[in-house]
This record gives sequence, structure tokens and C-alpha cells, in this order.
Amino acid sequence: MSTDHPTSREPQDENAQFLERTFAEQQAPLTRYTARLLGDPDRARDVVQDAFVRLMAQPAGSVDGHAVEWLFTVCRNRALDVLRKEGRMKRFEDGQMERVAAPMERPGRAIEQAETQAALLELIGRLPANQQEVVRLKFQNGFSYKEISRITELSVGNVGFLIHTAVARLRTEFAAQRP
Repeated sequence: MSTDHPTSREPQDENAQFLERTFAEQQAPLTRYTARLLGDPDRARDVVQDAFVRLMAQPAGSVDGHAVEWLFTVCRNRALDVLRKEGRMKRFEDGQMERVAAPMERPGRAIEQAETQAALLELIGRLPANQQEVVRLKFQNGFSYKEISRITELSVGNVGFLIHTAVARLRTEFAAQRP
């Protein structure tokens, strides 16, 4: 039984062939590019695999004509996300975990930390208002210099200068308080 209408499988077959062809042609260049960004071929392969999974989830035709650029963009953005995440996470060197995770905390340590924190907050309160603001945005809220710049409408360079000046002053004054 033959019909003149195309079957519903033909677009799916074309899409599968497109994905297979794109994967075969672009996997190596994407992995090379992403590995240069991340400095790690294993993580790069994971990012490239994720990009192809995302490509498969795209509606047919939505990346028609620019699939390669789309894949490179997705790989770049995912790689930058990985780098940002790792920048917030600190890796432990061999043996460092054992030194950090002591079984028992030293007696009085919590009191010392509270006293140190109170002293630093008092010193921050003595800073000029503009320095207080950028220090609090940076160290209490975790904003980047660029984000602080947008919030305060100061230039990024000015934000950096204010933070540097404030931290230097806090160091000097804190050291002067300690016996």
C-alpha cells in the first residue's frame, strides 16, 4: 500500500541523520576548543556531550543553518559556568583535608572568632561611607567588582581602589589592636 504523502518518519530520520553527521563532524573541534577553555579534556568531553544533548532537545529547524555556531556558543557558556563554579570552590591538596577537619575544635576558638569578627566590624564601621559600602558588598554579599560597579554607579577601577584602600587600612588597624 503506497501513498503519495510522506510518512511521519522521514523528518525524524532526517533529524537523526543531521544529528549524527553534526556529531561526527563537530565532536573533535568542539572538544579541542572546550579543552583549551577548561584545561581538562575529560571535563571538556562532558561539556560537549551536554551541548549535544541540548541540541537534541531543540525543536527541529530551530538551529537550522547555524548549528555549529550554536554548539560552540553552548560549549563556551557551559565551560565558563564550570570555571565560575570551580572558582567559588576551593580544592584541597593532598593531606590538607585531614589538617582542616580536626576531630576536636580547640577550646576557646569560637570565642576568639566572635571577638575577631566584632573587632573587624567595628573597624569597618570607622571607614568612610563609600569604603564601608563596597567592602560590605564585596565581603558580606559576595558581589564581583563589576556587580558592585553597577550597584554603586562607580567605575570598576574606583571600586577596586576603594576596596584595596579599605583592606589595607583594616589590616593596619587590626594589627595595631593585637598584642
